[in-house]
Formats: sequence, C-alpha cells, structure tokens
Amino acid sequence: MAPGSAIGDDGPRVAIYTPEFAADPQRVYLELRARYGSLAPVEIAPGVPATLVVDYATAKRILHDPEHFPADPRTWQATVPLDCPVRPMLQWRPNALRNTGDVHARLRSANIFALNGIDLHAAQALVERIAAPLINTFCTTGNADLLAQFVRPLVFEVLNTLVGCSPDIGARVARGMAAVFDTSADAEEGNVILESALYEQTMHKIAEPGDDITTRMIAHSANLTEEEVIHQLVVVYGAGIEPTVNLISNTLRLMLTDDRFGSGVVSGSLSTGDALEELLFTDPPLANFCFSYPRQPILIDGVWLPAHQPVLISMSACNNDPAVRSGDFTANRSHLAWSAGPHACPAKDLSSTIARAAIDQLLDAIPEMELAVRIEELQWRPGPYHRSLASLPVAFAPTPPMVG
Repeated sequence: MAPGSAIGDDGPRVAIYTPEFAADPQRVYLELRARYGSLAPVEIAPGVPATLVVDYATAKRILHDPEHFPADPRTWQATVPLDCPVRPMLQWRPNALRNTGDVHARLRSANIFALNGIDLHAAQALVERIAAPLINTFCTTGNADLLAQFVRPLVFEVLNTLVGCSPDIGARVARGMAAVFDTSADAEEGNVILESALYEQTMHKIAEPGDDITTRMIAHSANLTEEEVIHQLVVVYGAGIEPTVNLISNTLRLMLTDDRFGSGVVSGSLSTGDALEELLFTDPPLANFCFSYPRQPILIDGVWLPAHQPVLISMSACNNDPAVRSGDFTANRSHLAWSAGPHACPAKDLSSTIARAAIDQLLDAIPEMELAVRIEELQWRPGPYHRSLASLPVAFAPTPPMVG
C-alpha cells in the first residue's frame, strides 16, 4: 500500500467470513501481509468494511493505546443495519469489552473479582467429574465425534456450573451464543435468546445467591445494575464457550495429527501443556478479534485509517508474523491469543486449566485414538472471528467405561 494512502484504496477488500477463507486462513494472511503490509482492508460481513492488523508490533501498539483505539462501537453501530450479521457480536453493551477508560475499569474490576473467586484446583476436579460420564457414552463404541460428544457439552456444563446457571437457562445461553458467533445464522434472534436467558439468570441469583460468578458480580463493590450484570455475563459466556471449545478441539487435532506426539498421543515427547501453548501460537481459537474504533482518522504505519471503522487484530496472523515467530513455543507466553493491554483476557488461567484437564482426562481414558478421516477432510466453520472445526471424528479400540 502506498505511503499516506487510505485503507481500502488499493483494490477490493478481502472477505474473511467465507468458507474459502476458513479452509486456509494462513495462506490469506501471508497474501495480505505481502500485498498490504501491516494493515489490510477486509470485509467481516457482506458490505461491512474493516481493517485487519496482521503485524505483531503494530497489533501490540494498538492494543496498548485505548486512547486512540477505543473499544466503544456506538458511532459505527449507528451506521450498520439492524439485520447485519456481525452487529450482535460487535454492538455496544454496558460491559468491560465494549467500553474504555473509567467505565471499562469499573466493569472489569467486577469481572476480575468474580473470576478470582474460582479455585483452579476445584475447577480441574469439576472438569474431571463432568468428563467421565461423557466419555462413558462413547468409549465402548470405538468411534466418536469428540467435538459434539465430548468437548462442547463438557465446556457448557463446566461454565454453567461456575456461573451458577441451571441446565435450562444454560441451554438457551448456548443456543443464543452459537447464533451470535455464527454469522450464517440469525444472529439477532440469537442475541435476543441470549439476553433473555441471562436476564433470568441475574434475577434468579439476586433472589437466591450462591458461590458462583453471577453472585460475586452482583455483590461486588462496583454496584452493577441488573443490565450491567447481564452484559458482563455475555462476555463470560462469549469468552468461555466458543474459544475454550476451539482451544480443546484444535489442540486435540494437533495432538492426533503431529508425529511429535506419537501414534498414541500419550507416548509422544510433548505434553498437553506444550500442545496447548503451541496451538495458542500457531492457530489460536479466536483468530481475529479485539475490535477498536478510532475516534478520528489516524495515520499508522503510513496508512490512514478512517474514523469509527472497525480495526480488528488477527491474533493468528500476528502470532505467525515472520518478524517474531521463532518456532520455540515451550514456556513462551509472547503470543496474542489472550490479547494484550487493558482488554487482555482475565480468564486465561481458568480457560487453560479447563482445556488441560479435559484433554488429559480424555487421553487417560482412551490413550490410543486416531483421526477417523484424513486431516484434509476436516471441515472448518466459516466466520470472521473463530478458528472452529465443524467436527472431530476419531476411531479407537473400544475401552471399558470409567468408574466414577
């Protein structure tokens, strides 16, 4: 892109919501970096322009500069039709993710307080307790779709328990959140389902407090309103379901298809923790996110970004930036999978604990499993945000049920 030019002046934008993009995003990131440099003009939905950051240093600069790159989308939102498929995901809410400055700090303090009340050892035990009966539903059959039969239901039940949510409300939350993430579905209808379910959850915990995330948010000194509690829970579920499901399933895919982990995944030279860290670097579960909206036109890396148009960070492209990628992932925490700066994910330790415990429990129960299809046959769900498998079919020698 010519120095001093405006983003989007150099030809058509690249759609990052299509099945073609989902099938091979790393190829697209390489092409974007080669053609545009650090900032690439993309579409996140038909007719919805945005700038994708594919350079690690530029991403760090933006993530640590909320003054020039605030997270509040309200001016942009006013220009977007109500039926825009990405609007429910990106719209303003009274939560920490969509605010900046003092409002953000106040709301984030309640989130951190609620999450810090979780004992990670107890969370690991919870995962193990939930995992066993799920594994028992398929371990004797010799085959399974790990995503549908193990990973997704496990993450839902763990998160519902931590939030203090009933199975009925949790099921509606899951349905609504899935629609919001999946831009091919009715995202606005999913948003209505999601907010309605979380309203019920908030009212229930005001009436009947417990030892859970919802109750701690309500009790925090920030004195959240009912609406604010609802929308902090939107963030908890948004960050807790889809990214954690993808983290577990994509790490399992890596372990099942990489010779460094051995033909039997427990016999390899690398641990589950090593696999998780490598996955967070090379193929993070939330690939493109961390939206911000410049208040005025801003020149960065020689390119003018327009005011109030979304700028999103490609954690996946930035982590694979040749300028920073060394290939050594062991004990290396420099990746952007958890974001950085004032909006960095406060639940990274919890998510990692859940993922590690789920994978270890599965591999302890069924140590010799293989992918049931060729790796090239695995399908990826389209969408501008996630790196998400449609299924994860495996085959193995039948094993006896786990004894609880």
